Amino acid sequence: MAPKATKAVNGKAGTGRSTNGKVARAGGGGSNTYGYPFWEWVAREDPEYVKARQPLSQLSIGEGRELSVKYREMVIIGILAFRGRKDGVIAHMRRAIDHGATKRELLEAIQSAAVPGGGPCFSTGAQALMELDRAGVFR
Repeated sequence: MAPKATKAVNGKAGTGRSTNGKVARAGGGGSNTYGYPFWEWVAREDPEYVKARQPLSQLSIGEGRELSVKYREMVIIGILAFRGRKDGVIAHMRRAIDHGATKRELLEAIQSAAVPGGGPCFSTGAQALMELDRAGVFR
């Protein structure tokens, strides 16, 4: 099934696919980096706001920095797990996997976050990782 056409921030129709063939997901840029549906809504409602977030997002989660995207995502995963945001943990785990993270590395990241974050942090992260494993992401 072909990807559904979407309206891009700049008003041009898009396919939801990036130039590398991966499904585009949004975050603070012109494409939806993480798959959070609210970013597409925000882009329609206030494209200036989304455009203004792009430089900060690029500095925070973009490529070409000393700390690789894989490890940046693991930091974000720990914070989101601590906050109990399983949907966010899953989205950021997917991006970490796209940048080379293994199931074992993600498990160890959650185990590390559990030391300061406690049982609920570990539970959120482990449930997210288990969901991805059951979905066959690591095959």
